[in-house]
Amino acid sequence: MGLRIEERSWDDPEGAALRAAQRAELDARYGTDDHEPGAAPSAGDVDLFLVATLDGEPVGCGALRRLDVASAEIKRMYVVPARRGTGVATAVLRALEAAAAGRGWPLVRLETGTEQPDARRFYEREGYRQIPLFGVYAGSQLSVCYERVLTPAR
Repeated sequence: MGLRIEERSWDDPEGAALRAAQRAELDARYGTDDHEPGAAPSAGDVDLFLVATLDGEPVGCGALRRLDVASAEIKRMYVVPARRGTGVATAVLRALEAAAAGRGWPLVRLETGTEQPDARRFYEREGYRQIPLFGVYAGSQLSVCYERVLTPAR
């Protein structure tokens, strides 16, 4: 079977379980459940939600939320700890980028946190550059924002 990445509904049970695991991990890292500025993503504002499975087991997820006519925000990027470093995160990220480009959004942005140095290293390695805090993250003491301009498909 191998690695599969497929679009699912926001309410998909496996996707919801992955998001709950991410939330628990972040709550532990920050020592609080109040670490996300702005409204949490929801079925009403997420344009795409992907779930990665490895040999049928859900191992990662990620979402896109449109910001404006030319950009989207990556939300809920998560890979279960046992599968980190195996290429799952990169595969999900590339699938999100391809989806954004396919929708005519050549700019992708994201927010991660000050207590997530592993995520920061990952995004920098994958070609994202740190930018000033944007939108609801402006003024947040816990946020670090990044963006990447996508290369047009040839």
